[in-house]
Amino acid sequence: MSTSAAPNRLLGYFIGALGASFFSTKGIVIKLALLENVDAVTTLTWRMIIAVPFFAVIGYFGYRKQKAANGGKSVLNWRTTAKICTVGLIGYYVASYLDFAGLNYISAQFDRLILLTYPIFVVVIGALWQRRKISAAAMIALGVSYGGLAIIFAHDIQLEGQNTVIGALLVLGAALAFAIYQLLAKPLIDQVGARLFTSIAMSAAGGMVIIHFLATHEFADLILSQKAMWLMLAIGTISTVAPAYLIAISIGMVGPEPTAVLGNVSTIVTIVLAITILGEPFSLYHGFGAALVLCGVLLFTHMDHRAQKLPAGAAQLKKQP
Repeated sequence: MSTSAAPNRLLGYFIGALGASFFSTKGIVIKLALLENVDAVTTLTWRMIIAVPFFAVIGYFGYRKQKAANGGKSVLNWRTTAKICTVGLIGYYVASYLDFAGLNYISAQFDRLILLTYPIFVVVIGALWQRRKISAAAMIALGVSYGGLAIIFAHDIQLEGQNTVIGALLVLGAALAFAIYQLLAKPLIDQVGARLFTSIAMSAAGGMVIIHFLATHEFADLILSQKAMWLMLAIGTISTVAPAYLIAISIGMVGPEPTAVLGNVSTIVTIVLAITILGEPFSLYHGFGAALVLCGVLLFTHMDHRAQKLPAGAAQLKKQP
């Protein structure tokens, strides 16, 4: 591994953690929107109305840059575009809708904990897909992280009402959808670049969200209070545009599995925001569980970083998460 590659990989870790932290604000904003009587579909629609123009503009310049670098030839064709749109629908429509709907039933902290099961899906599905073993070090790191999540889960589930199961299943479905998105996104990002991929994927999802809204709501339902509109602006920019590109860039730099596990950092951010903004309870169980999550993330990052330093003959080990 070259000396320049190591800083680039560390930068990839940082970008992935930052993107996950920005995404973690989403649950907080949705909860605040629910207090303003804005339902999940309306919030998701405003999110796309605000975010898609950003993606369209950035994607246009990304396309021009890619075309110029390719000798004036387009890097896109109908087949590649269709694949990107399909992956975008999985990651930004299906996963987002299930997550938004689940927040009607469970707390922001519980939502984030369930979403953080998606690295397990990424690692397991990735290993089965590529027919390779999962390294013992990765399993230990995941065990530490999810041991912490289990502690918080066991405590919080006793405090939730009868809708807990419904909310948990909805958000678990979102976690699975997002894991599939991350695995399918990697080769497409390598092919067309993070900016262009994310722009097309999010735009496709935005179109589907608007169709969903028009099929289930009146157009007048988009008229909201001033406070609610500030929340919509926040979820469209801070919680959507910025983290979408950061996570896509991280996937391109370090791969889907390290990026997925780095997403555990968002647990800490969500807990802090849920306590300070939403007034959700925090106990010793939450503190101990969060500490285990962070330890697992740091262990995994250290293990993956060391694997990148192995000689070329150890390529198989380098592929293991």
